[in-house]
Amino acid sequence: QVQLVESGGGLVQAGGSLRLSCAASGGSSYAMGWFRQAPGKEREFVARITRRGINTSYVDSVKGRFTISRDDAKNTVSLQMNSLLPEDTAVYYCAAYISIWSSQPNYWGQGTQVTVSS
Repeated sequence: QVQLVESGGGLVQAGGSLRLSCAASGGSSYAMGWFRQAPGKEREFVARITRRGINTSYVDSVKGRFTISRDDAKNTVSLQMNSLLPEDTAVYYCAAYISIWSSQPNYWGQGTQVTVSS
């Protein structure tokens, strides 16, 4: 059982930056990622990174603004968010994909709120 704990959310003005972190325990993961859910909307994929950072992927709306990274030794994943927009406001969830065959995350964190004011 993998446990995921996010930190780093908060309130920021548009154009600002935030860094989210997620600490995993209980096991390692092939890939880790971030999803978000805005009020009244479905949860959406944001970014994903495989072991040793070999492959990364992003939703188009955050490309060039967000950067995902991981530290396999510490079993952590981070999301650096720059040039934040009000539409980035959401609860952000850390996710873990246990194996290369996992098409969807196997484990989820509790979420951390990110609010971007205009």
